[in-house]
Amino acid sequence: MLTLPGVSLFNGVVYIVVITAVVKYVIALVTFIGDIRKKTRCVQQWPGLQTELLTGSLRYCPKNKEDTLIWRRQMSEKWTNGYQFWYGPIYPSIICNSPTLLRAVCKNIETKPGNSAGYGVLGPWLGSGLLVSNGQRWFRSRKLLTPAFHFEILKPYAKIYNQSVDILLNKMEKYSQTGESFEVIQNISLLTLDILLRCAFTWKDNNCQIGGDNNPYVAAVRELADIAQERIITPLWYNDIIFYLTSAGKRFKKSCDFVHGTSDDIIKRRRQELEDRTVERTEKTYLDFLDILLTARDSDGEGLTDLEIRSEADTFLFEGHDTTASSLSWVLYALASHPEFQYKCQQEIDDLLQDRNTDEIRWDDLAKLTYLTQCIKESNRMYPPVCGVLRTADKEIKVDGKTIVPGVRVEINIYGLHHNPDVWPEHMEYKPERFDPDRVATMDPYAYLPFAAGPRNCIGQNFALNEEKVVLARILRKYTLEVDPTHTVSPALYLVLKATNGIKLKIKARR
Repeated sequence: MLTLPGVSLFNGVVYIVVITAVVKYVIALVTFIGDIRKKTRCVQQWPGLQTELLTGSLRYCPKNKEDTLIWRRQMSEKWTNGYQFWYGPIYPSIICNSPTLLRAVCKNIETKPGNSAGYGVLGPWLGSGLLVSNGQRWFRSRKLLTPAFHFEILKPYAKIYNQSVDILLNKMEKYSQTGESFEVIQNISLLTLDILLRCAFTWKDNNCQIGGDNNPYVAAVRELADIAQERIITPLWYNDIIFYLTSAGKRFKKSCDFVHGTSDDIIKRRRQELEDRTVERTEKTYLDFLDILLTARDSDGEGLTDLEIRSEADTFLFEGHDTTASSLSWVLYALASHPEFQYKCQQEIDDLLQDRNTDEIRWDDLAKLTYLTQCIKESNRMYPPVCGVLRTADKEIKVDGKTIVPGVRVEINIYGLHHNPDVWPEHMEYKPERFDPDRVATMDPYAYLPFAAGPRNCIGQNFALNEEKVVLARILRKYTLEVDPTHTVSPALYLVLKATNGIKLKIKARR
């Protein structure tokens, strides 16, 4: 029987390739199964709900966002030392809501999960910015960006805060005169975005407070945040191919492209200004965030690339405006709901400004607004803007007789911690006295974590708190706020804490 030369050799090579591929696949599968079993044994040290094969614990989550928040609070009330939760069949997590557990986690874990059940959903939008990145990339960026939040850099921003609040107060005047309800979250979100665009890019003519959702940048950022939240709780969308075939995936990509294009144009223009010494910038009396990014250098003299700058700028805009807007909105709601606390804040502000011809809040005023600060902190306890932060254990950690193994997801359950009855008695009551300086001095530092803790705490927390004090003091100096008795406020879990149908308040001008 005749055979063509080389056919047997060819068949042999194919056979070896196929066998090698099968062996690699089997080894990968065995390793994957072993990894899941190891993580399963780890998380099963904690109590929790029964899991389903395909959906894990997600099937027990309520369908609407406000009930989900209530449900999460109930879980923390039931399991005050932490509990297990499964995001689908292969993502087991330990939900941490006690100071003891959170102390071990925050001190020892820096890595964030980068898959589509974690921060990976934000990757196409925020790139490798501080919120998403890990390892050396994160460490380098954190080091380069830290000077951007030094108090000498933050100090000139107080004037910018006041300028943006002037626009908001003019908008509020109409509602004061007509008696119409003022929608808080939407208007405050536009305010904080205006502030960020001014502080990040010196973009003073952005017009976002007036244009609102008609502003394409505002609309794009809002859509990106909403779709990212939906993707986290939709396991089928964890696969990129499936997600980008959906209408939501297509809208997400379109909005990403628009936001990136806007940032790229601004960065390109600013870099040209810095390189072209003939360009006069006489109006510029402060360094904005983009200036810091463009001029930052590490020990080797290397700066950030345009892509890295865009990632950090987009991260700063997203984290800085949405979270601060949530915090401000809930403080205003809390004070409107408790006139006695609102009055005390107003008296403090009046005493501070009594001998001035202007209501502008200056940098040196911020430390004097002590009672207002207590009210902000208590609101952030009760209504934390970010309800949870994800981490992935990168080393073995022992806590409370249990062992967290590498690779296991842990959630810093900020909302659960702040409503843990073992930590905060009467946790559903708004009590600013909890943050009286004498009480704070004896408080467990891991009992209150609105900005997380440890190496990956929020780098912009001082920027945010300074901004909030200026905004709140200016509003409370001019107006008294009351809840709208015809509107029900229902807190709801989005990427940040919002309200399903918004927050509506009545505004009355003060004498």
